[in-house]
Parts: sequence; C-alpha cells; structure tokens
Amino acid sequence: MQLIILAAFPRMDRTPTVMCIAGVLIFLTALWAARTDVARARGLDKVVALSNLCFAIPLAVFGALHLSAAPGLATMVPSYMPWHLFWAYFFGFALLASSLSIATKIQVRWSGLLFGIAMFLFVAMLMLPGALANPKDRFAWTFVCRESSFGSGGWLLAGSAILAASAVRGPGDSRFGSTLITVGRVIVGIAAILFGVEHFLHPANVPGVPLEKLLPPWIPGHTVISYLTGAMLVVSGAYFLLNRKSRMAATYLGTGLVLIVLFVYGPILISSLANTSTDVQVEGINYFADTLLYAGTILAVASATRRMEPRTPSSGGVAKQISR
Repeated sequence: MQLIILAAFPRMDRTPTVMCIAGVLIFLTALWAARTDVARARGLDKVVALSNLCFAIPLAVFGALHLSAAPGLATMVPSYMPWHLFWAYFFGFALLASSLSIATKIQVRWSGLLFGIAMFLFVAMLMLPGALANPKDRFAWTFVCRESSFGSGGWLLAGSAILAASAVRGPGDSRFGSTLITVGRVIVGIAAILFGVEHFLHPANVPGVPLEKLLPPWIPGHTVISYLTGAMLVVSGAYFLLNRKSRMAATYLGTGLVLIVLFVYGPILISSLANTSTDVQVEGINYFADTLLYAGTILAVASATRRMEPRTPSSGGVAKQISR
C-alpha cells in the first residue's frame, strides 16, 4: 500500500502528500520497535503487539495535517481562546511528538496521558457543546464518543506502560496506572455499544466508527459487514463494562477492525488518492487513519487489561516484557 501511495505523490497536493509521508515514516519506525514483541507473541497476540503502531500512525498523519493546513484548522479553535493559529501549530507538533513517543515506546506514560487529556479537553470545549446544541444530530454524538475513545486509548497506553514499569521497579504508581486503565476501559466500552447500535440502525454507513460516509457500492456485502461489525462492537463493549474477558473481546474486536481497515478502508484510501481533488484525498486519508486509531484503541484495551491480570509463575516472565 505504501508503494501505491508513493506512486500517487506526483498527483497529490502538499497536504495529502505530507500526511502520507508522516504515516509511512512512523509505520516503519513503529514496526521496527515492535519487532521483538511481535516475534515473541503467539496467535492473535501478534496483532495486539501492534497496538502502539496502530495508534501512532494516525497521530502522525493528523499532526502533519495540522502543520500543513493550520490556517484552516485554526478556525475550529473556540472564539474565547487567543492565538488561534498558534494552537493549530502547537497541537500539530504535539501530535507528532506523541506519535514518535508511542511508536518507539519511549515515555508512553507521558505521551499517552497528555494525549488523553488533550482529547477530553476537545470533547469538553468543542464536541460536547455542539452535541448539546443539536441533540438529535447522531453524528455530533458519534464525534463525542469517538474523541472520548481516542482519549481513553491514550490513557490505556499510559496505564499499561506504568504497570509494566511497576512490574520491574516495584509498585510505584501502579494504582494510578490501574485507574487509567479502568477509566479507559469503561469509556471505550460505552462508546463501543453505542457504535454497535448505530451499525444496526444505519447499515449503509462505513463500519467501525459510524460517520457520514456511505460504503461505496463497489464494496460487496454492505449489510453483512455492518451487522457483523455492530455485533462485535456491542458484545465487546458489554464485556468491557462488565470487566469480564475484556482481553479476549478486545483481541477479537481489534483484529476485526484491523481487517476492516485493510480490506474496506484500504481500497477507499486508494480510490480517494486516485482522485484529483485534494479534499477527496484528505477525506480518504482521514477515514483510514480514524478507523486505524480506533483499532489501536481497542487493541490497547487488550494490551492494558493483560497488565492487570494476576501474575502467575507461568506468566511472570511475560510480565517482565515491558514497554517503556
């Protein structure tokens, strides 16, 4: 897919080009950093070992978008805040820094924590007021749940990193790490159930995060894809809320979402990049990155809940495989 994207560069404007370049570079960086964990994992745990990779790539893509299209994004900054353009650039650099930290698994306790705080601030300042102003707008509430899930994903990664360090260096901040994981798991669970219900009510929309875009007619099995995704989301969300088999549910759901990214959003991305419109190209990249970030969030649930499992003699060695 990277070769196809690179081949399309001559027909792309600056913004989609830098978004793709940032995503590819972080992909290579995160894949190198995860090579040992992937090699040691067995079965679907190999997909879980890619949670940081799935989370980091979209942050790099969105960070590049902020830097390339800062004047346009500055208009989204609330009117009561000064220096609109500064905040657009600042968040772009912050996203790139968080992406590099999560990809390399260096200081994830801070990058994940701060990214989560930023996303919940966005929900409080931008998404929630918009949803309350238009309570019948289902997409406004989808944005609230999506950004809350992304923020929770950051906290799950941070909590997992804290528990991993505590397993080697002593208890330390283990209670704080466990709290981050619990809060993140509950929020992700609530959002997953709501997303799942949306899939049954509106099966024509794209799967994963049910936003405005409709599944293209050239992708087969619309109803099957939507209903199957909805069922996985509802069941997994219930497991997350009940704190029962959360790791298993997150592993299966996360793997399913990665497959959706590859075989549904991948072709949509390629089709968008083949279009001569910059807006269409950016939209295709955004949908691909959004769903990949959501997949990374679900895989972070699997990774983090494993850290909270009771340690046994047979699993003690695994507990010492840490991500900084």
